[in-house]
Amino acid sequence: MSESGLPPSQDTRDPVQGGDGDSQSTKRGPGGGVLMGRFYGVPIYVAPSWFLVAALITWVFGGQLDTVLPRLGGLRYLVSLFFAVAFYASVLIHELAHTVAALRFKLPVRRIQLQFFGGVSEIEKESDTPGREFMLAFVGPLLSLVLAVLFFGGMQLVERGTVPGVLLAGLMVSNLIVAIFNFLPGLPLDGGRMLRAVVWKISGRPMTGTIAAAWVGRGLALAVLIGLPLLSYAGGINGDTTASSADSLTDALLAAILAAIIWTGAGNSLRMARLRERLPGLRARTLTRRAVPVASDTPLSEALRRAHEAGARALVVVDGKGDPTALVRESAIVSVPEHRRPWVAVSGLAQELNPGMRVSAELAGEDLLDRLRANPSTEYLVIEPTGEIYGVLSTTDVERAFLAAMGRGSSF
Repeated sequence: MSESGLPPSQDTRDPVQGGDGDSQSTKRGPGGGVLMGRFYGVPIYVAPSWFLVAALITWVFGGQLDTVLPRLGGLRYLVSLFFAVAFYASVLIHELAHTVAALRFKLPVRRIQLQFFGGVSEIEKESDTPGREFMLAFVGPLLSLVLAVLFFGGMQLVERGTVPGVLLAGLMVSNLIVAIFNFLPGLPLDGGRMLRAVVWKISGRPMTGTIAAAWVGRGLALAVLIGLPLLSYAGGINGDTTASSADSLTDALLAAILAAIIWTGAGNSLRMARLRERLPGLRARTLTRRAVPVASDTPLSEALRRAHEAGARALVVVDGKGDPTALVRESAIVSVPEHRRPWVAVSGLAQELNPGMRVSAELAGEDLLDRLRANPSTEYLVIEPTGEIYGVLSTTDVERAFLAAMGRGSSF
């Protein structure tokens, strides 16, 4: 007998098996920083780390302006701050391109977040074809490239050596770098998703594409970690073959941060893809506990006796017609001492059923998880398509199966 008084589970089946999928963003937390607005209903957040980067850009770009436009004096930092905001506005346009494409393909977007190194559009569903996956990834760097061309055109309309000229030049170069960087063919970059789509198309398996793009992403991480400091030292970045030790240290630190982001993102992409392969095995029918119906005035001890005899692990309160009205919470059962259970009616421990607590026995995978996330509860009534009671689904059992799936997909 378990602590609650209900028989322990005897189900030894592996609830996680089969399916396919890939790494779309699964960052599920509510929040995400400062809410700046909404785009077609999609919230746009600015992470706290952005303010640190904005301050860093303001300081670095302000120092460069002191050389190019010395007459600005202290105003150079105001101009530099404007550049930082304009640059991240360009990053936002990049992410909006992904969002528009996702909505066009009827893929829900949870949120857009501007953060430490750029931004992310959290798309909640998988592209169902490699062609859509390719287009979804391609539009972001394409928009950055278009912005670079537009800023270059603007440079032709203003005088060089002026504030507008310097700002347009900086925005042109920064958007060109963003476009080139994101076109690199390795996850988690947009180019990696494009490579994934190509391999998916050739092999016919999205997982094969994910593996290939993830390993290329890790190769890119190593190339950045080693190549960027060497390139800087050789004068390819600073234009000075005698780069100072401070510059070398800064470049090495930047390379390490970028490499860590790419390496971690590639690993996470593959882990989430392997997890999604197993998500279809999370089936409501498989995870549901058998339940016994009891009247609301039934003493808890009697209800537990019936459950034990039936080999059930849950209690459903029914009315006189046998229709379910409430679920007896397992946590409430545990809180009642055994000597008091003959005097406590199950109605005092039950949670009234609402429509969100009724789950179809046919739900599985992401559809099941989405349903539970949309209607938070500790237990759910699982019903057959015909409307008959199948049993009770506990979030504890779902979480245990989900963690098992994550553990099986953690190796890379």
